[in-house]
Amino acid sequence: MSIRIIITGGTFDKYYDEISGELTFKNSHLPEILKRARVTLPIELELNQLTDSLYMTDEHRQRILHSCQTAVEKQIVIIHGTDTMVETARLIGAAGLDRTIVLTGAMVPYAVMGSDSLFNLGLSVAAAQLLPSGVYIAMNGRTFPWDNVRKKREMGVFVPLAETAG
Repeated sequence: MSIRIIITGGTFDKYYDEISGELTFKNSHLPEILKRARVTLPIELELNQLTDSLYMTDEHRQRILHSCQTAVEKQIVIIHGTDTMVETARLIGAAGLDRTIVLTGAMVPYAVMGSDSLFNLGLSVAAAQLLPSGVYIAMNGRTFPWDNVRKKREMGVFVPLAETAG
């Protein structure tokens, strides 16, 4: 049994372009990350898109949903930008698929020192194997069901909907 990792972009996969001084996309870091992390589990990588989630449209999200619907794997990890991860999780969660789907991302790109991408990827791969069918977000060492999570932008973390303090 393998896990499908659907790559959609986000900060996780951005590179620093020294010429423009901007964070941009070239291609995914996932093959390098999986090798570096010494993952021995069979992984199927799918490059769905490389999109900053701030610019994701309904069409982009429908492509992600379609990949989840047609995947042969029952365990899926989606690499996604954190800004609109909750919206994509909501769309996939409402579809009621009989799979364990975990969305994750990074606040700091893999290519930048101090990135949280490796940790979040490890968390999401473990969560996809351990959690029951459903849609989840795995960030900051925590997992959240798709219908009980929000990004607390001022702190750069994800929290349950009811959490307001701190």
